[in-house]
Amino acid sequence: MELVHCASLLPARAGLAHGNAVAARRLTGAARSRLNARRYAGCMQGDADNVRMFRSGVHPCGYWQDREARDLVLDPRDPRLPALYPLALSWGFRRSGDILYRPSCPGCQACTAVRIPVAAFAPDRSQRRCLARNADVHARIVAPVRTDEHLALYRKYLTRRHPDGGMDDHGALEFEQFLVGRWNDGRFLELREDGSHRLLALAVTDVVPDALSAVYTCYDPDAGARGLGTLAILRQLEWARRDGRAHLYLGYWIAGHAKMDYKRRFRPLEGFDGYGWRPLLAGPAR
Repeated sequence: MELVHCASLLPARAGLAHGNAVAARRLTGAARSRLNARRYAGCMQGDADNVRMFRSGVHPCGYWQDREARDLVLDPRDPRLPALYPLALSWGFRRSGDILYRPSCPGCQACTAVRIPVAAFAPDRSQRRCLARNADVHARIVAPVRTDEHLALYRKYLTRRHPDGGMDDHGALEFEQFLVGRWNDGRFLELREDGSHRLLALAVTDVVPDALSAVYTCYDPDAGARGLGTLAILRQLEWARRDGRAHLYLGYWIAGHAKMDYKRRFRPLEGFDGYGWRPLLAGPAR
């Protein structure tokens, strides 16, 4: 159980990032990927000048098996979420389904929100090799409408890459709840093999006025040697540059975590420190 936090949407907007507690209400804990608006029905309406935040209950950390986690969640019933989303990204929040959250774990600040300044990015030697290795792969941006092909790839990826990760039984409903969302402006970036047109990777991507947000990427484990996770980010960067967007948000990075290590290879990389964005890694790494 935790406090409701309320922050002004007036000029001192950065207050949301620091959470000014003004009221209390109880919120039951749940795993992040299963949060949905029904859990907050009837208890989370904001007013014209403020937005409310809730702290989830304790749940197992998705990154460290020996740790517990909590999240700070923006009021999922607030009708202003589409307009707030770009601002929330700039405050280090992330979307999962219809939920905007940020880790708020007692005694741990390992998760750092990161983004790439698009205009300053240049691929390093390894990334250029990845592009050359995948010269036979084309990217296609489509509406976020799930197909049987998308779902089959998603389930194959989870089963092979994240066994016993708590998402092995995800089906069509969980795909929609976790990835698609009802209020965001999203797209699916498909990576397909030339000729066969085989779907190799799917990158769920949100579009906001000045940025793209890489929500989730899954790929065919049988084509792991291609470096499809890296390729997806490179294609998202090309997309952002083509559209004149300033940043690509990559979610959270954890120093020393093997599954997060790939993010530090995209340089320059900026990290959110709770007050603003700071250079995290200068680049490029050659």
